[in-house]
Amino acid sequence: MTDVTLTVNGREVSAAVEPRTHLADFLREELLLTGTHIGCEHGVCGACTILLDGEPARACIVYAATCGGRDVRTIEGLADDPTAAALRAAFTAEHALQCGYCTPGMLVTARDIVRRLPDADEDRIRLELAGNLCRCTGYNGIVRAIHRVLADRPQIVEPAKPPLARGQFAEPREPAAPANVVAVAPTSTPGNTLTQMVRIALPRETVWRAVCDPALIASCVPGAHVASIDGGRIAGDLTASLGPIEARFAGEANVVYDAAAHGGKINAEGRDPASGTRISASATFRVAEDGQASIITLDIAYALRGPLAQFGRGPVVRVFAAEIAAAVGRNLDARLRGEAMPQAPRLRAGALMVRALWHWLRGLMRR
Repeated sequence: MTDVTLTVNGREVSAAVEPRTHLADFLREELLLTGTHIGCEHGVCGACTILLDGEPARACIVYAATCGGRDVRTIEGLADDPTAAALRAAFTAEHALQCGYCTPGMLVTARDIVRRLPDADEDRIRLELAGNLCRCTGYNGIVRAIHRVLADRPQIVEPAKPPLARGQFAEPREPAAPANVVAVAPTSTPGNTLTQMVRIALPRETVWRAVCDPALIASCVPGAHVASIDGGRIAGDLTASLGPIEARFAGEANVVYDAAAHGGKINAEGRDPASGTRISASATFRVAEDGQASIITLDIAYALRGPLAQFGRGPVVRVFAAEIAAAVGRNLDARLRGEAMPQAPRLRAGALMVRALWHWLRGLMRR
């Protein structure tokens, strides 16, 4: 048994749990919070969606023993929440539920959509709901209900989040040139490998100095945070929201730079304590001249092991990598020019997974 203390719906709870007990079972069996439903038990259907530290998460693939010190809110804990109250009324008005089994998880996800995407249209709402399955309504009423609340959204002030650490240069930066950041289509070979390229319209020496500054690069990567840097050893974490699934990989990386070749190597290991998923990766990188611009090339080999390994499949990873590379390129270009980053440092992969599936289906139909 493992002793754990966490906050559930604003109340501190201490209990002894078996290491294998999922958070959903703990909430239902120990705390009698049966509004959290269990469906697939694989993190796919969304019936068990709850809020973990304010973000939607799958309770069926999070171990209760890993939630020490964290804040959990179930559908019962949203009884007095103004956004949830507006959604409940809209779900009733728009006939957005039938059997009701998916409704608690659907409401948690809907609340996240309303708070996070005030300008979402019908297509974006459907995209965000892709991780919550319903076998009754056909989704039309659910989409209408969310759209109704967005049209008359309660005024909610989101708490400010601290900015990521920013890197510094000892030498003056190069004069700004017209922005021209593109992600070159990645290629992949059999196995868990891929090549990703980013073009930045700045001289190679400027880009190379940036590449040698881990704190600066981390500030440009959505969801990344550097905790410490000791020579070539870097400790930190990377947070990604996979629809309602949030993964926070904490670990270390070792990097070696080759200044003469404007390149280097990096090896990294990380683990998401909530799901037990592990990731390992190694990569070589280089910065090459392209006229007055530069191209950063990454050759990556990776392995994903554990409950979230399903997200490591080729089509998903290729689209995911292209989107990340484009975001990093835009953010790095802006940082080197002293401008505000155009993309907030947040990584949401649910939309990318749907896009990857669409690219695969489109390619299949063209054959």
